[in-house]
Amino acid sequence: MSEAAVKERSALWDHREVEDFLIAEAALLDKWELDAWFALFAEGARYEVPQAAAPEDASPQTSLFYIADDYFRLSERVRRLKNPEAHSEFPRSVCARVISNVRIVKTDGNLAHVEAVFVTYRSKNEITDVFPGHHRYVLEARADGLRIASKRSTLALDNLRPQGRVSIIL
Repeated sequence: MSEAAVKERSALWDHREVEDFLIAEAALLDKWELDAWFALFAEGARYEVPQAAAPEDASPQTSLFYIADDYFRLSERVRRLKNPEAHSEFPRSVCARVISNVRIVKTDGNLAHVEAVFVTYRSKNEITDVFPGHHRYVLEARADGLRIASKRSTLALDNLRPQGRVSIIL
């Protein structure tokens, strides 16, 4: 896609394309294809998971976050999770992610602010945990397709009990 086509295309974001992109992202995580998942992120992207019950406008500079990764730290997280010596995820969890209620809430040229509801089912050591919440994305339309400029996964929980921790990517 040429640069002119990207600019023209960004004027009209396709809801189905955005929804398919988010569902494909979830499928990559379910299949533990972490390198392909990481490739969905634009260089300079951020991935954040604020603590349970954090206010919507919480910032990693002033509040506790479970995850507050810049692009480099996210690449290191992927590298560690793939390592068999990463004890928290070896053997890895079995997950099933459901993405729903996808809404494009704002567009600005080649950027779209997107919200979605998620439920991640995680099974490990004969225990199944449920992580419900909301994703907020900034997606970037580029010549080579959509990329994630930022992703914030806010848990719809008031604490992590009985889960106790977040060792998976939501």
